Amino acid sequence: MELILLIVIFLLILIYGFYKAQIKGIIGEKTVSSILDFLDKSEYKVIHNVVLQRGEVTTQIDHIVISSFGIFVIETKNYKGWIVGYEKSEYWTQVIYKYRSKFYNPIFQNAGHIRTLKTCLNEYRNLEYISIVVFSINAKIKIDTSVDVVNMHRLLKTIKKYSNVNLSEEAKKSIFEKINASNLVDSFKKKEHNNSIKKRISDREKAIQEKKCPRCGNSLVERKGEFGIFFGCRSYPKCKFTKKKTFL
Repeated sequence: MELILLIVIFLLILIYGFYKAQIKGIIGEKTVSSILDFLDKSEYKVIHNVVLQRGEVTTQIDHIVISSFGIFVIETKNYKGWIVGYEKSEYWTQVIYKYRSKFYNPIFQNAGHIRTLKTCLNEYRNLEYISIVVFSINAKIKIDTSVDVVNMHRLLKTIKKYSNVNLSEEAKKSIFEKINASNLVDSFKKKEHNNSIKKRISDREKAIQEKKCPRCGNSLVERKGEFGIFFGCRSYPKCKFTKKKTFL
């Protein structure tokens, strides 16, 4: 009996280790979902876990909040430790003591979500889209950015600081229905989505190595800025892609 119990415990530990990132992500999304439930439901319409299709690419959005003050697009990162980087850097770094791990800039990630959402809502020309990146309360955010990057306990306050009315009740209802009708979450295949993400990252890196802008396909040119040498798109300011130059 003890042997069976040990085997079960070992298997559970093994499964947790294998799916640790996914489990942490789910916990983070559920926590944010609970926080968003405190919003006034007569003023804010919330949709969780939205999967939209743009061409051959699927985009998964953690949370969308539709309000009179704009469309909030929320990306959840259930990370702890120091979160270090720049608003326009390609990758940020998670630091926990001596442990360092790079991850793709969630501001860029959420910008991609907003581009897909704009395609879905293309008949609404003058919508204000507000990007919010949310980390756990155990994260120390060391990012200087104009985009809202906050801990979970500051999420509601961040949403409520926006107070300029630009959407009617009728438009809010119509947008809510349109997003729900376009949501492919029930037929969504996580493995195919993850493979699609890996391919996009690979194609992006390949384009940058070839000195091509991964957003618009134009050439990248070397420039010098406040934080050193970087590559920028030749079609700036129409395309604002940048990548810091690394030295080996």
